Amino acid sequence: MYTSIKKSSVLGIVGNIFLLIIKTFAGIMTKSQAMIGDAANSAGDIFSSAMTLIGNKIASKPEDESHNLGHGKAEYIFSMLISISMLAVSAKLLADSIETLIFRSEYKFSWLLVIVSSITIIVKFFLYIYTHSVSKKYNNLLIDANAKDHINDCCVTAFTLLSSLLSLKNITWFDGVVGVGIAIWICITGIKIFKKSYDVLMDMAISESDKQKVLDIINNHSEIKKIQHFNSIPVGYKYQISFTIYVDGNLSTFESHKIADDLEKEINKKIEEVYLTVIHVNPI
Repeated sequence: MYTSIKKSSVLGIVGNIFLLIIKTFAGIMTKSQAMIGDAANSAGDIFSSAMTLIGNKIASKPEDESHNLGHGKAEYIFSMLISISMLAVSAKLLADSIETLIFRSEYKFSWLLVIVSSITIIVKFFLYIYTHSVSKKYNNLLIDANAKDHINDCCVTAFTLLSSLLSLKNITWFDGVVGVGIAIWICITGIKIFKKSYDVLMDMAISESDKQKVLDIINNHSEIKKIQHFNSIPVGYKYQISFTIYVDGNLSTFESHKIADDLEKEINKKIEEVYLTVIHVNPI
């Protein structure tokens, strides 16, 4: 799986470097704020793919003496760095776009903008197809996020293309509006990534729906009389859960622990979000 993630990240970096170069050239030559914003978005995607590559490499390392739960949180540390850079880029882009609208820094129609926008949409769509197929194969949230980012970029660039075509009718103010829209888009995405990373790094508990899946499995075992002290801690994109079950005190130690062992295996097998289950057994 790591090889596939690495390959998709490298393809993303190469593709976005190419797009960054042609977008920057087109933006500077035509003074299109929308295209400059689109170039800033590509720069953010390069940084994001690089951080994903590094973070995933660290996160894929198994647990050791110093890191008993593995290195899964490395992805979220790097994700937080990505979100902070996105917020900085969006703030600068928003300021420049508003300045363009206020002072009417207009640009003229150029076929260069249309060509670059069209190339961007095609490249991003093929990157989406590839990463989406990998995410379905391995059911990996990180790859799925990259796939969604590629298709989102297609939508963003479609608006850049629209602003270019509207300039044919001398509707040049729309270029600044698109620049503002892209800045807000990047900002919202950055905030979402920051919040998700923050929640995991602060050991946010497993979702109520996933917790209920665990409780439903437990309730199917009539030999378990009661459950207490349910706790969870994130490990990368999954969770380690622990809880105490109460069983008949007349059971032997072997019998009571077999119930716990079988339950641990069942939960780990049926619930994808659970990385490890630890069960303590008490008599009742």
